[in-house]
Amino acid sequence: MHRDLQGICYSGYRAGQNPNTGVFPSTEEITEDLKLLTRTWKKLRLYDAGPHAQRVLEVIQRERLPFEVMLGAYIAAEQSNPGCPWGGMYTDEQLAANVVANQDELARAVALAHEYPHIVTSVSAGNEATVDWTDHLVPVERVIHYARVLRAAVRQPVTFCENHVPWGSKLESLVPELDFLSIHVYPVWEHRSIDEAIGATNADYERVASRYPRKRVVITEAGWTTRSNGRGIDPSNASAELQARYYQELTRWGEERGVRVYVFEAFDEAWKGSDDPDEPEKHWGLFTEGRRPKPVMFERYPELVP
Repeated sequence: MHRDLQGICYSGYRAGQNPNTGVFPSTEEITEDLKLLTRTWKKLRLYDAGPHAQRVLEVIQRERLPFEVMLGAYIAAEQSNPGCPWGGMYTDEQLAANVVANQDELARAVALAHEYPHIVTSVSAGNEATVDWTDHLVPVERVIHYARVLRAAVRQPVTFCENHVPWGSKLESLVPELDFLSIHVYPVWEHRSIDEAIGATNADYERVASRYPRKRVVITEAGWTTRSNGRGIDPSNASAELQARYYQELTRWGEERGVRVYVFEAFDEAWKGSDDPDEPEKHWGLFTEGRRPKPVMFERYPELVP
């Protein structure tokens, strides 16, 4: 693996923990996670600027871990989205409150970027907030505003993390405000077989890179779930073996193309999605929620293989 290119998406929520209920991983748990991950990756992607991210940055500094962090500012819905299959509708009062919360989130991201200038190497103005199916829809002009706020306030490069589709015409006006573009590619969500996966990944990347040849394009999410209840992904197309193959091919493709890829994700997260234990959102980790490696990581962590 080319350690200068490859990164990992990290969200450390374990059993009983959930950002929506305010139960966050402890500094001890985060320390355990990061010491495990640093054996393979030197670049982390974090999703927000809340207590979890604050603790992660504290641990990296205290333990002198050699991570570079893409810090996120997670922006909540500022517009209802009837196109979201699982929600996305809000009262005017909630949307107004979200605008205030988003401003606070941007302020936290700026403060952390200033406090940890040698650890935070880039900042994202949001995550999947403009794609058609999102439950936290934010108008493009507001994302532009948030990108400008960040660029005026931090020295680090600023980006926005989004599914590859909106980087077509919808986000064209945002592109000049960013230092680089961050795209998400998920062949398995698009009903691709493993034999088609890398070809689809390359096509999605090329579509954005060729449209904006003056901007660097980074893949900030790409991965393969290991279980599915059939919601959006056929159960036969979700397995540890398929995850291992896609990871290997994705890593090789990124090295050959010189593309930075943040693999989604480090650990399974039971709090995500529905209550169904086979919900695909819960099973993207390269490690289980119990911090045991899946087959994709057996060679890297043989002493932890169950």
